[in-house]
Amino acid sequence: MKKVTFIFSLAGVLLYCASQAAYSSDPEKVGASTCMGCHSDQVEAFKKNTHAKTLPAVKKISFEESCETCHGPGSLHAEAAGDKTNPGFASIKNPKKLSVSESSETCLKCHENGNRAFWKGSQHESRDVSCLNCHSMHHSKTDPLMVKNNEAETCYQCHQIRKAQSLRSSHMPLRDGKMQCSSCHNPHGSAGPKLLAQNSTNENCYACHAEKRGPFLWEHAPVRENCLNCHEAHGSQHDKLLKVKRPRLCQQCHIESRHPTTAGADPDAFEAGLTNIGGSRACTQCHAQIHGSNHPAGARLQR
Repeated sequence: MKKVTFIFSLAGVLLYCASQAAYSSDPEKVGASTCMGCHSDQVEAFKKNTHAKTLPAVKKISFEESCETCHGPGSLHAEAAGDKTNPGFASIKNPKKLSVSESSETCLKCHENGNRAFWKGSQHESRDVSCLNCHSMHHSKTDPLMVKNNEAETCYQCHQIRKAQSLRSSHMPLRDGKMQCSSCHNPHGSAGPKLLAQNSTNENCYACHAEKRGPFLWEHAPVRENCLNCHEAHGSQHDKLLKVKRPRLCQQCHIESRHPTTAGADPDAFEAGLTNIGGSRACTQCHAQIHGSNHPAGARLQR
């Protein structure tokens, strides 16, 4: 009896060792057709997005290789047949369950250059923002594979203040669909501040407002320094995205003793009796070339 028990116990050990050897063996690629056996909805959704079109055309990766390019070889996962207690089930790589750095590293195998050249060390990367916080590989709402209905809504997941600013009466034309957050910012990293697409705030603004660039014969110092000295780029309650209503904006730098803004002030202080330049009588009534002037007599930016 003891001899029979020993034989059966030895057989159990051998079977166990054989199974563990199978689990510990390296997984092999099985192809997207095998994945479709269980994940047909994911694969069908994938076929409709940008990756399915660009992988074979740009990266020379066939459709059969597409799933395992991101998820790793799937032979052990497929053999587990949905049994989560089987060690082979966990051999597949799910980017959503990986750490932020590991998940992003999966994407950077293909997307490491171009606009992603400054990803490492960028504000988003250093704050543990993953590619999957903004992009969905299978069920994207819109191109470029966004998790929300458009680019702005994707950014607003974190940038709630910017969303509120965009709803103000004077706003960037994001709501009108004429531009996107990426028109000014590169969310994947930038050599400039605030993830700006250009090297500075002014260079960003000049991309559209070239007439404000100069150089001018007579320059306005705060304009040359930074457009944001006067403007709130994401949205304002004041005309032309100004941070403060005129003339108060100008009076942050220029004292008002020579140009009184109180009704009934001494008319000698301001020629022609214009003692109140509030309301429509703003500084730009006279100093029209506030961004700079090339006129020989434009020292005061009046022409």
